[in-house]
Amino acid sequence: MGQGHFHHQRLENPIMYAIVDCDNCYVSCERVFRPDLNGQPVVVLSNNDGCVVARSNEAKALGIKAGMPYYQLRQHFSEQQVVVFSSNYELYGELTARVMKLVSDNAPAVYRYSIDEAFCDLRGMQLWDLRQWGLDLRAKILKYTGMPVSIGIAPTKTLAKMASHYAKKFPGYRHCCIIDTGDKRHKALQHYPIDEVWGIGRQYTERLQTIGIQTAWDFCQMPRQRVRSMFNVVAERTWCELRGEDCISIEELVAKQSICTSRSFPHNLTDYVDLRTSVCHFAARSAEKLRKQHSVCASVSVFVDTNRFRTDLPQYGGSDTEHLLTPDNASQVILAAATQCLQRLFRKGFAYKRAGVILSDITGADTVQTNLFDYDSTLYQRRHRLDQAIDRINRLNGSETVVIAAQQYATKPSADDKTIQQGKFRDSIRHDLRSPAYTTRWCDILSSN
Repeated sequence: MGQGHFHHQRLENPIMYAIVDCDNCYVSCERVFRPDLNGQPVVVLSNNDGCVVARSNEAKALGIKAGMPYYQLRQHFSEQQVVVFSSNYELYGELTARVMKLVSDNAPAVYRYSIDEAFCDLRGMQLWDLRQWGLDLRAKILKYTGMPVSIGIAPTKTLAKMASHYAKKFPGYRHCCIIDTGDKRHKALQHYPIDEVWGIGRQYTERLQTIGIQTAWDFCQMPRQRVRSMFNVVAERTWCELRGEDCISIEELVAKQSICTSRSFPHNLTDYVDLRTSVCHFAARSAEKLRKQHSVCASVSVFVDTNRFRTDLPQYGGSDTEHLLTPDNASQVILAAATQCLQRLFRKGFAYKRAGVILSDITGADTVQTNLFDYDSTLYQRRHRLDQAIDRINRLNGSETVVIAAQQYATKPSADDKTIQQGKFRDSIRHDLRSPAYTTRWCDILSSN
């Protein structure tokens, strides 16, 4: 039997973690206001209606794969009654925020990991109450939001992720699985494929499978030194977590080490101003994400690409990086750096299909090392007061209520303009099949008429 920090009996007062994960998040959001879709195959498409990014269980059963292009979906599943939606992040963000608020109200400490996942630190709660706590929390979330969730509870974050997988897969758990004994941990590891383990990517999976490692249990039987020599310290910590040793801090998981905002355009862009508008928008979104996690960055990168599928057009792609002397998260600073990168990258005569902004060299906002020749405390404070005001207005009144002029939204249509839904605005995302924003737009609120 493998070694670990658990034995057959329950422990008196171990540290326990829970992960609350929305089931088929985007599809579930659509079904909240369309209960008639329960039991039907439903898929949600990516930006610009490109490919499938979310599937209901019924769609998965038909064989629809994540990442399948929309045109292939129409070709191969035209006879099935598959309901297709364009992505509606305004709706998804608002509904998942309600879920996270309920989680925060019912757990000692909560750390949001993604749009549909949150880790909970449950220390201080009685161990024998945890499963009932999970069942009660799921019932409350379903009652108040209509969103189904699955909850995994375990002594490490990696085991909690594993428990949430079992909670979703096996109805007997009633969407709440707890791993709180050595026997449960051993059984869970023995039936868990190595490619499903959180923290083991595709490349590591292939290497492990070549040496006969097929399950999480097989991985745990490897000597620790061999794991580290074959891979790195990250894989070693995953190995430790699977064996019951809590060694990955929640703060480390929540704070992203790089932030990327990118998108393919509905139409090719040839004009520099149009391209700059999009890049500045991506930079502003990235800066907002950076501030949300209370971090700063020291490097701003921009990349651009033409459409590689249009072999009849000249091809070009490249990237450029601007290093900040003083790490920052101010929108003005990051937009200025992104614009400088784009000026060096832009070439006339090309039709650009995709661009993006990447923020890297990320550290905590409270550990900034200022530069003697770059730092102006008065200007620094003014920028951040402005960002705080803009963030607050947008949080209260809706995303992009106030934007920086470089984002060039003076010509943006009003929220109820039908050209938004039809995807005809020059700088808009294509979303021909988008559902209404039921909870955030007056014109989309449901009525009895």
